[in-house]
This record gives sequence, structure tokens and C-alpha cells, in this order.
Amino acid sequence: MVLLMKFTTKDLTAIATCSAFWAILNIIISPIFWQLTHLPFFCDLLAFISLILVVWQTQKFGSASLVGLVTTALTLVLRPGALHMLGFFVASIIFDALTRILGYTNLIEKKIISLIATIGFSTICAGIAGLIIGYFFMGFKTFISIIVFSGLHGVGGFIGGSIGFVLINALKRRKIASIK
Repeated sequence: MVLLMKFTTKDLTAIATCSAFWAILNIIISPIFWQLTHLPFFCDLLAFISLILVVWQTQKFGSASLVGLVTTALTLVLRPGALHMLGFFVASIIFDALTRILGYTNLIEKKIISLIATIGFSTICAGIAGLIIGYFFMGFKTFISIIVFSGLHGVGGFIGGSIGFVLINALKRRKIASIK
């Protein structure tokens, strides 16, 4: 409850919007992409675009974690077998912590740091999600298979981080969404 008290209505709207974006597209499109390719890129792409947008908009610790929690809950309600979302929830908590440690001013206002951080943090966190998903939910038992699967998630995180970086810079340049 204390965590929610520091969020404004605008922050909660950003959290809800990013959660809905990630959950709905993840429920509808990600399974199709997975069936066609057996590559986990699309779910990572959605995850880190959402997380980057909400951190940019709110600049508050806990916002990315809440997006991960709400998205995981929505996904599990609509697709109860999608337990892999627990890996993404853990990744969103780590992403939240990393952005807090870096500092929102560094992440938002310093272009080179923002580029490195959004892509780097997204890649690392997606890789961690891949480790969790590969071991606990995909049933991979060899170290190599888990690392390869984690690396594939990392590629998705790299793509999502890149798109997220471009998106927040385009929004800033066009003054479409305000930053604090």
C-alpha cells in the first residue's frame, strides 16, 4: 500500500496502459510467433518496450515491477498455462532495480547513457528471464540448452531495448508525452 501511495493518477495510468499493451499483444501475437518460429524474440520485445516506456514516463521505483506484476496476472488469468510469465516478472523487478540504481536523470536525459542502459539492461534482464523460463518452464536440463535459450531471449531484449530507446527519443523530440 505504501508503494501505491507515491504514484499519481498519471503514473497509474501509464502502468495500466503499458501492462495492457504488453499483456494483450503477448496473449494474442506471441503464441503465433512462437508457433511459427520457436524463437522467443517477440515476447521480450513487447516486455522491454513496455518497461522502458513506463520507467521513462513515471521515473519512479516500482513502476516497472508493477507493470510486470499486472501483465503476469492478466496473462495468467487469460492463459492459465503461461507460467513462463513468472520469469518476465522477475526480469521486470531486476529492470526496475537497475534503472533505479542508474538514476532516472541519467537514464532519461543523457543520450549515450540512455542508449547503453536501455539496450544493456533489456538484454541482461531478458537473458535472466530466459534462464528462468528455460530451466523451470521449458524443462531444459543441460547447461548449454539453457544458455542458448537465455541468449535467444537476450536477443529479443536487445531488439526491445533498441526500439524502446528510439521510441522514447521520438516521443521526447516531438513533445508527444511529457516527462517530469
